[in-house]
Amino acid sequence: MAKLFAIKPLSVVHEEAREEGEHTLKRSLGPINLITLGIGAIIGAGIFVLTGTAAAQFAGPAIVLSFVVAGIGCVFAGLCYAEFASMIPIAGSAYTYGYTTLGELVAWIIGWALCLEYAFGAATVAVGWSGYVSSLLGFFGVKLPFNPTPSVSLTLMGHLFSAKVDIFALSAIIVVTTILVVGVKESANFNSAAVMIKVSVVLIFIGLATAFAFTHWNHMMANWHPFIPKNLGHFGEYGWSGIMRGASVVFFAYIGFDAVSTAAQEARNPQKDMPVGILGSLIICTVLYIIVSGLLTGIKPYMSLNTPAPVADGAAAIGAGWGVCLIDLGAIAGLASVMLVMILGQTRVLYTMAKDGLLPSWVSRIHPRFRTPWLVTIAVGILVAFLAAFFNIAFLGELVSLGTLLAFTIVCLGVWVMRVRQPDHPRPFRAPWVPFVPIAGMVISVSLMVSTDLPAKIGFTIWLVIGLAIYFSYSTKHSKVQRTIQAQTAPAPTGQD
Repeated sequence: MAKLFAIKPLSVVHEEAREEGEHTLKRSLGPINLITLGIGAIIGAGIFVLTGTAAAQFAGPAIVLSFVVAGIGCVFAGLCYAEFASMIPIAGSAYTYGYTTLGELVAWIIGWALCLEYAFGAATVAVGWSGYVSSLLGFFGVKLPFNPTPSVSLTLMGHLFSAKVDIFALSAIIVVTTILVVGVKESANFNSAAVMIKVSVVLIFIGLATAFAFTHWNHMMANWHPFIPKNLGHFGEYGWSGIMRGASVVFFAYIGFDAVSTAAQEARNPQKDMPVGILGSLIICTVLYIIVSGLLTGIKPYMSLNTPAPVADGAAAIGAGWGVCLIDLGAIAGLASVMLVMILGQTRVLYTMAKDGLLPSWVSRIHPRFRTPWLVTIAVGILVAFLAAFFNIAFLGELVSLGTLLAFTIVCLGVWVMRVRQPDHPRPFRAPWVPFVPIAGMVISVSLMVSTDLPAKIGFTIWLVIGLAIYFSYSTKHSKVQRTIQAQTAPAPTGQD
């Protein structure tokens, strides 16, 4: 049993981080690349949809405070990620952090859970991307000569199954996967361009809304009053409980910043730049969320914001009829970068698990020219494309959140454990106020996990059972750490007379 909680020594991790050559990941990312990776993962449909929904149903104009609370909750986890990323500059993210502090079994569970965040998250985003593309084409009156979601029928074991093939989602994943195979620098440049587009769209909305506010201040003040609407007699429907419930909803608009840590082995100066990338992207996105939510609830009464595109509706309300086109463009760019960062994060976690012997060796094979884990990137791309093209995966949204929150919990616990076990180990970045910060991060993450629906919890449990079956049938037999322990504990050979 002790072998299941074997810890990967930090000395081994640092030795792997120093490896160079054509069979290793290429260090080519600077601090700006890392910040844009974080922004690329965070800003997606959340800022364009969740803002209005949470304001209308839970918090009213005080949705601004909900974003503040959610941002603070993410900062606790972000500080812990920053300490680990500077201390352990390797591609495994939460998986590696768990391996070096809590043992192999915990590391496997967190690596398997990250598949929910990254692979299934990318598939979910691909379907959303397809919807925005269809909306933009419709805005310009473009009629396609083919059906982008044709029906297909399959007969399996005598049963007829029908499904929709989302061609737009399928095409998006193919393009993103190709970019990721070609190179991480090219992927970062693509992501940076997409981030510039979507942030520009957000800033244009902020500029238009701010100009409207200066000329219609009484209108804004009327919509902001009362700032915290009275509770309607139910927990979470306005009042302070509504602010907290709104925070639990918009918290998921921040999911993805941890993907920055998966690029640690491709950062030029990870000890210095990883904390900048993680915390910088979090701060920028939090500020944008707060400003957009404040202006939006001033432009329109919060009761009217429960629509599929509240920000676009807000732009139209101030006379910018082209707001629908603008928001569609921003969402298309935003979701494209989210897909890229999610698939990149997934492949880097699987790459590191394979390097440790927990997955087959082909998963960690590096292309000699592109210096990317090309085989696993193609495999993940095929899986994500299959999910996005054929399945209605709205239910998987909460599964994605559960996988992410479990990762947050393990990382926060790992920082605390490492401070106790190895207090003198060099830490280029130190999370402040330990153990308060990691405890706060764990409490917030666990409370949000508990608040999810029962079907999602059941699905998450089934996913973990599948992962454990793989671990005990394959990984325990091929684990490099366990082989090292067996070699060290094996009795020395004795001579014969």
